[in-house]
Amino acid sequence: MSRGALSIVLHTHMPYVEGFGTWPFGEEWLWEAVATSYLPLLDLLDARPGRLTVSLTPVLADQLEATDAMERCLAFLRDVRPASHALDLQTETDPGVRAQLERSRDAYAVAADALERRADLVAAFAPHVGWTSSATHAVLPLLATDAAVDLQVRTGITAHETRFGAWDGGFWLPECAHAPWLDERLAAAGVHAVCVDWTDLGLRDPVRSPAGPLLVPIDREIVELVWSDGGYPSQGPYLDTHRLTERRHRAWSIAGDPYDPGAAAAQARADAQDFVGRVGERVRGGGLCVCAIDTELLGHWWPEGVVWLAAVLDAAEAAGLPVVGIDTATAGMDAPLAPRDLPVTTWGTPRDLTTWSGPGAAGLAWRQRAAELRLLRAGAAAGDRAVRELLALQASDWAFLISRGTAGPYPQERFDGHVAALEAALTDGAPDPSLRNLAPHLGYTSALFQ
Repeated sequence: MSRGALSIVLHTHMPYVEGFGTWPFGEEWLWEAVATSYLPLLDLLDARPGRLTVSLTPVLADQLEATDAMERCLAFLRDVRPASHALDLQTETDPGVRAQLERSRDAYAVAADALERRADLVAAFAPHVGWTSSATHAVLPLLATDAAVDLQVRTGITAHETRFGAWDGGFWLPECAHAPWLDERLAAAGVHAVCVDWTDLGLRDPVRSPAGPLLVPIDREIVELVWSDGGYPSQGPYLDTHRLTERRHRAWSIAGDPYDPGAAAAQARADAQDFVGRVGERVRGGGLCVCAIDTELLGHWWPEGVVWLAAVLDAAEAAGLPVVGIDTATAGMDAPLAPRDLPVTTWGTPRDLTTWSGPGAAGLAWRQRAAELRLLRAGAAAGDRAVRELLALQASDWAFLISRGTAGPYPQERFDGHVAALEAALTDGAPDPSLRNLAPHLGYTSALFQ
């Protein structure tokens, strides 16, 4: 494009935790994300439609639509959170900390009101979601067969089209995991554009795969202004998400003082100005800067993140910096062909498959592949229950959480449980309600058995 522009991509995703545990790990992760990320973000999206690229993973939508899920979320917001705040307030004497605990308690009540007003969060996201992803967020280059890739990709696309109607071909590659051999599978499924992380390759401009899809590099330098150990969320006035009260509430700033929301909002506006200035320099001569982040960073992990994003849109408008969706920015783009012999890349550390296949991932990738081949050997007799268990254990989240060591035994237990359930499904074939609403739109099961 002749004029430089910014595309902000919000990748909205949660592993299938609905119905699988509560505290400290389990479905309450999802309830927290609803309260602190999704509901505030929806208000922003409604006020600024069409400015951002939003992907919503099928597995997240599965959970938001599950029977009684939002009722349990509402009970968490109305009952559990006020009770836990009350326990902290009984023993807290610092006036500043007490004031923050009261603000935090009241924020959950506001979220509960918003959830009741919206009721159907998938419908609320519908006007804003343009991109889909694979069924359960599998790292596609680590799957053993084309059939399994097709199952993940086409089931994800079918779920999107069933829920949202028209789809223009935008597809979020889980973990930005790209391998050149994937492009033919993606093209056959109708994918027109994906994001890749080619920072280490020095490639910044979109290119077209020989198979057809447009490969759009994210700008890692700009992403790391937001998402890195030294990024904006590490600034002193922001709410510290690691220092917690006895009932695991957040009451202090990163600088160590009782939290001051006014100072944090001022910092968010200053960081937004800095962000827009840096992006403006990147695209001064034209081109597209793509900043892709997980939606849950905004609000859930960075409590002021939605405030920052709104300030970015304001600052960009004031500076004359166009903020456009990727589909708009790349429409009609005459991109050059991708270089030959591209390596497999991700946005992991390092930018390869190590996070999901290295020693720290406890061998999950290879057990996933073994389970996949086991299901293929079973043939058409395997049934939908076994297919869903395979999809569940293929999720990238379990290996990521094990590699990071941030969720205790939960991810290993979840993975082992799905392996055992897959074997049980292949043995007795009886239906099992444990997965509740996972992958209700199996769109390409037959590919497994061709």
